[in-house]
Amino acid sequence: MSAETVQLFALGNPLLDMQVTNGEELLKKYDLKSNDAILVEEKHKPIYEDLVKNYKVTYVAGGASQNAARGAAYVLPPHSVVYTGCVGDDELAEQLKAANDREGLDHVYLVKKGEKTGACAVIITGHDRSLVTNLAAAEKFEKSHLSSPEVAPLVDAAKIYYVEGYFLTHGTESALELAKKASEAGKIFVLNLSAPFIPQFFAVQLQQIMPYCDIIIGNEAEAEAWGTANGLADPKDLTAVARAIASQPKSNASRPRTVIITHGPKATTVVNAADPENPKVFPVTPLSDTEIVDTNGAGDAFAGGLLGGLVLGKSIDEAVEGGHKLGAMCVQQVGPQYKWPKVQIY
Repeated sequence: MSAETVQLFALGNPLLDMQVTNGEELLKKYDLKSNDAILVEEKHKPIYEDLVKNYKVTYVAGGASQNAARGAAYVLPPHSVVYTGCVGDDELAEQLKAANDREGLDHVYLVKKGEKTGACAVIITGHDRSLVTNLAAAEKFEKSHLSSPEVAPLVDAAKIYYVEGYFLTHGTESALELAKKASEAGKIFVLNLSAPFIPQFFAVQLQQIMPYCDIIIGNEAEAEAWGTANGLADPKDLTAVARAIASQPKSNASRPRTVIITHGPKATTVVNAADPENPKVFPVTPLSDTEIVDTNGAGDAFAGGLLGGLVLGKSIDEAVEGGHKLGAMCVQQVGPQYKWPKVQIY
């Protein structure tokens, strides 16, 4: 991998997804919501062994930022995208590396000896998915890895940086390092809110990084959680939430912030801080129920398609449409995966 070709640098929690369908009993057993994303608590810990012993598990390379990075790599020339995060020295890490190699995503993992690679139980019921994440090695990431001889040239070469909100649960210092570097260099820093619990319970960390964010992506549940946490009169009003996020203080005022709120199969709302009174709404081309196989990773696929478009120099409007196309492709596969041979997105 050469720094000369790197356009997008992504940072996040590498996880191996353990995916099962018809998981209604598991939701009851472990007190889970059908469409949610949480960090594992003591009461959930037996779920991983339960899946292996009693269910047919599909293993898919996961982790929100890694999924999006693979999506961006799908639409871009080879070696345009590089991803980092922390893994253990185990078989799960080898499966992640193999999946990335197969799909053209370059990776520079920090490998922690004696640690276990993170895993995510993905419980699918109908078109909903409940995610239960055990970060394990993922939360052992060290900021020094970003300045290591192997990684630093790739960071410096990138034009766009992408970080998942989940990373703020443990790695705010590292995320801030990237965000400030992007801001000072006039490059683009993109943050995904990732889950409702991030604006709910990690508001301080979110507030620390927000001034450096050029683009913020979230879905309707995450937007509502942010709106509620910040005392908005109607947190369900996606446009109002997007405006409020767009208007938050920004370090590099020369690039007004863009906020992108997805709403599943309905539409995507885009607000730019330079023109907040004129939001854009992009309808999603609906799929039939029979076409939808699995919604896990759809939001990450959207982000990947969007990021790929931005790297290619597309407008936000074109990039959103590209995100819609990749998201639609993803929900027709099992897990956050894409069609091969490649389909032209742009």
